[in-house]
Amino acid sequence: MEAHATLMNEPDPIADAIRLGAYRDAVALSARHHGPALGRFCMALLGDQGEAEETTQETLIAAYDAFPQYRGEGSVRGFLFGIARRQCAKRLTTRVRRERRLQLVHDASPDAQTPADLLDRRRRALRVRDALELLKPSEREAVVLRYESGLAYREIAELMAIDEAAARKRVSRALLQLRSTLNDEVMS
Repeated sequence: MEAHATLMNEPDPIADAIRLGAYRDAVALSARHHGPALGRFCMALLGDQGEAEETTQETLIAAYDAFPQYRGEGSVRGFLFGIARRQCAKRLTTRVRRERRLQLVHDASPDAQTPADLLDRRRRALRVRDALELLKPSEREAVVLRYESGLAYREIAELMAIDEAAARKRVSRALLQLRSTLNDEVMS
């Protein structure tokens, strides 16, 4: 709930800390409230757990430097995801390795599931990740921002420098393509 506090016109402790110039506190709160989602977002874009963790840390460090420029026009969550997006883009453009091995990131305890369940879940996750790889980068980014990061279309539009209707269209096209790809796989 606190993650979307500014969207619901509730007090946002992170934005309050930024306004007061308590940037260390703002980073600590950001890590606590948004760190896991930032990590999942970075993982979805980078496809490597180690790189995602490093990029999440770099995002929080960059946020500390960027907090003085935060104007409060959007949510802190959107601001952080914008920084994460730029950090991921920087990593992707400098990446030397061509082939990425995508790994499943999950919070479930291995004790809670049978090995067959875990294997089935891993296979499904890999099929979805492979389908995501077939999308245009802009559509993949939009759908990940929407469903993995939980951002509103308005926030996605701001991050991607497009209007809200275009953000909705990108997500819609991506979902249609994902459904088509995954249905084709199941039918094969």
